[in-house]
Amino acid sequence: MSDTTTDTAWDYLIQGAKVFDGSGELPVYEDIAVADGKIAARGANLDTKNARNVIDGSDRWAMPGLFDIHTHYDLELEVAPGLPESVRHGTTTVVIANCSLGLAFGSQRKDGTDPIVDCYARVENIPKDVLRATADRVDWHNPKEYIRHLNKLSLGPNLVTLVPHSMLRIEVMGFDASISRDPTEDELQAMESLLEQALNEGYAGFSTDALPFHYLANQPNTRKTIPTQFAKYPEIKRLTDVVRRKGGVWQATPPKDSTIGTIKTFLLSCGRLHGKPLKTTVVAALDVHSNRKIVRLARLLARALNSRLLKGDFHLQALAAPFKVWSDGAVTPLSEEIEELRILNETELEDREGRLKILNDPDYIRQFKAMWMSGKTGFGLKRLKRLVRLEDYAFNRTLEDMTIDVCPLKDWEGKTFADVFARVRAANAGKPLECSDEEQAVLNDYFAQVKDEGDFVLAMLRAFDRDLSWYTVSANRDERVVRNLLMDRQLLPGFNDSGAHLTNMAFYDGNLRALKLASDGGDMDVAYMVRRLTRDPARVFGVRGGSIEVGDQADLILVDPSALRRMDHNKTVKRQYREEFRHEQLVNRTDGVVPLVMIAGHPAWQGTDFHESLGQKKMGTVLETTF
Repeated sequence: MSDTTTDTAWDYLIQGAKVFDGSGELPVYEDIAVADGKIAARGANLDTKNARNVIDGSDRWAMPGLFDIHTHYDLELEVAPGLPESVRHGTTTVVIANCSLGLAFGSQRKDGTDPIVDCYARVENIPKDVLRATADRVDWHNPKEYIRHLNKLSLGPNLVTLVPHSMLRIEVMGFDASISRDPTEDELQAMESLLEQALNEGYAGFSTDALPFHYLANQPNTRKTIPTQFAKYPEIKRLTDVVRRKGGVWQATPPKDSTIGTIKTFLLSCGRLHGKPLKTTVVAALDVHSNRKIVRLARLLARALNSRLLKGDFHLQALAAPFKVWSDGAVTPLSEEIEELRILNETELEDREGRLKILNDPDYIRQFKAMWMSGKTGFGLKRLKRLVRLEDYAFNRTLEDMTIDVCPLKDWEGKTFADVFARVRAANAGKPLECSDEEQAVLNDYFAQVKDEGDFVLAMLRAFDRDLSWYTVSANRDERVVRNLLMDRQLLPGFNDSGAHLTNMAFYDGNLRALKLASDGGDMDVAYMVRRLTRDPARVFGVRGGSIEVGDQADLILVDPSALRRMDHNKTVKRQYREEFRHEQLVNRTDGVVPLVMIAGHPAWQGTDFHESLGQKKMGTVLETTF
């Protein structure tokens, strides 16, 4: 810290802010001067005569810009490099190429395959036309050229990028082989060489994925998972050994259906077993409502791996928000785990007739109804598991929890599926029902034969298809549990999934929600959370950042603590047409909470609006790794 003045004029002087510097120490009130994109001075009562612009920081918190450690912004960077939906929430650094998917090797179009479309469309719920438009713009072919390309963009936030395993497999083995067999020894050596070269060129690490419901989107492979999931343990170990040796980070997801596989895989983090700890960050620590044991096992695993005995460097990512997920008809990321819903997702988004044919097939109807009613009636293990919240599905099949957001029949908007099901049963029982002519027509056309819950859900999908948007909160319902997860030193705030699931999720303000929950414990807890959102992720990902010491790049934000306390995440989500995508997107807007976002000394967001240069002028950069 410095309180000295200089003959060089400062570009900006922030006066009288309560400064949380990212160290985890209690805050101090002081001024911050910025010049030439760097922190020029900090201290009390700095001379305003040296400043071209003075910003009032009184009644504000100042802190380093926040990290978003789990995004899928790879595509949006090509059409909107300012990343405005994250910037407005105080994010100044994002990590891309998570979950084995990314653009490091270009479009990889060959022999009629389109890997970007095939891998992203269902896994990240991004429409194919948006993906194709991005792939059409790609003019690079390898990781080095990609870094060069990224640094030519008019970046808003700084970038940290990983080497995506699915794309690495495709690059070395070819698309068809990557989803059908193990690599040869020569191919495995080629993957090791490409990965090491990329790490030498500035990539922070390596991303894989093992969630068993991440499927490809193009025929004839819609029943196959993405390439990374065809890699067996020896391949993962060989590649993570490269990352360990270089000091990089491994981003992963657990093999959900295998406890033994999860333990074996993540023991790779442990220095006791492998000579040196491997920095590992894993999706995700969620308090899943249908299975309450998952979060407990996750925390137990993190403690064991990071113990003195095993010497791991293991960080589960914790979401700071209720896991509120929207569905467009049956299209939602959670439906991929259930075969009867996944079949509907295998169709093209525009193919309503194809889905209707499936929904009317007698064999499918029997299978669907059996799935929907599983554990809800009678006696047996499935019924018991549902009663004690130990189900196998994360997907929520409780009608009372499913709320209609958008529907062609406006009378039903805001109602739960249970509310509508009650109206359907009343109508079919001949009871008096006050309803509009439009509702009566819908009831007659689609719901007259409904006898039970399964029939009802099928009728909703037949009647409205993707024009019906509904949401449910499948995890993180208890705010106290969420706060405990965020404050756990074994975990790391993250998993906002920014840039993915355009119409299904909106967690762009996840970091602010973490700050709000931490603020319940006063300044010490806020200081701790600021560190967890700034310096700690910078350390894990091996980049410079997360601090505002003199000489640091001036990535900093102001937060209005009063507005933060008033922030209500239930009222911030909206549907916004994005011209860049030519598509609707779920966003959330918490304007007023963050009065200033500065990236490399450039005000990107001030007051309640973006600076005109955001997305037009380069602010951030691809951060250099420190290993």
